Amino acid sequence: MREALETELQKALNTALEMLDKVRENLMLAGRTLLEGRGELLEGVLSADKIIDDLEHTLENDCLRIIALHQPVAVDLRLVAALLKSATDLERMGDYAVHVAEDAARLAQESPLKKYINLGSMIRNLDAMLLQLRLAVQKRDVALARAAHKLDDEVDDLYEQVQRELVTYMIEDPRTISKSMTLLRVGRSLERFGDHIENMAERVEYWLTGERTLQN
Repeated sequence: MREALETELQKALNTALEMLDKVRENLMLAGRTLLEGRGELLEGVLSADKIIDDLEHTLENDCLRIIALHQPVAVDLRLVAALLKSATDLERMGDYAVHVAEDAARLAQESPLKKYINLGSMIRNLDAMLLQLRLAVQKRDVALARAAHKLDDEVDDLYEQVQRELVTYMIEDPRTISKSMTLLRVGRSLERFGDHIENMAERVEYWLTGERTLQN
């Protein structure tokens, strides 16, 4: 009975990791859409998001089957709960990657307002957070989960810089308002993406320790 439960738990965990990998790939593809001005990449982002949605349903079904058949307790139950909630976080990250790509495709139709240095830094930080989160799950390493959580402070700081810079653009030249507002939406999508990684880092810690110390 224990062996069957462990097999089911590993299967669900593998699905979650596959979903995380696809989200990470889609973030970087959305980033290329923005940073390289390649609006044609939007279709790839939309296609990948459908895969993410399908994986979410698979993960939810895996978790519900485990609860129904095995009635897990303690650390096993914490893992199932973490996976169920993280499925929603990952799906939302996928949605935010789509939002970034959609706005980027619109921006690509015109000359860029500026170089997207801070937005590029946000994307790279988010990618690093996802990588640390994946390693935290694979290695059952709370320190890595905490490191991923901590990196979101940098993402938030960069978002504030983006806001200040774009508001200055709009004040100094009202003709930049439309592009600036679109870039503000991009920044907001990336900032929210990071919040969902934070959520998952908190759940990894709770799964492994039974404690919640990462909450803001």
